[in-house]
Amino acid sequence: MNFVINIFITLLFCSATAMAAPASDSSIKQLLDVTQSRKLVDGMRAQFDSLMNNSIQQALQGKTPTPKQQQAIANMRNKMVAVMQGELAWEKLEPMYLRLYKESFSEEEIVGMLSFYKTPAGQAVINKMPVLMQKTMLEVQKMVSGAAPQMKKIQEQFVTEIKAANK
Repeated sequence: MNFVINIFITLLFCSATAMAAPASDSSIKQLLDVTQSRKLVDGMRAQFDSLMNNSIQQALQGKTPTPKQQQAIANMRNKMVAVMQGELAWEKLEPMYLRLYKESFSEEEIVGMLSFYKTPAGQAVINKMPVLMQKTMLEVQKMVSGAAPQMKKIQEQFVTEIKAANK
């Protein structure tokens, strides 16, 4: 009998969870505002611009391009940045955010996040998380670069094995 009651309670709980109110566009937009999501997107756009400049410098390998080459590089860079700026435009990303948040969270969960992010602790998370993530990425890059010699050795062993397998 307890088994049947447990199944009934489980089904009832699952039904109640499945019937949770979907998040509304209004509450999601409030959450996106409170968490400064648009500012983060703008930061991503700026990072892409910086990444393009760094990539160009690496490709040049310290060489100075001719004026015509400089113009071609500038044209390519400007076109690529414009494409990415367009792809990362808030007007294009906001509908995606709304859809993904609706698929992932209920209205109750969004309201709970809003409540938290409006507190001083929530604001601290919002303001400090980008710096924390940047520091984390730098640490991870250091860790990964330390593994580069091992990765190179594995690649060399792989090439040797492939050559032997092809004989």
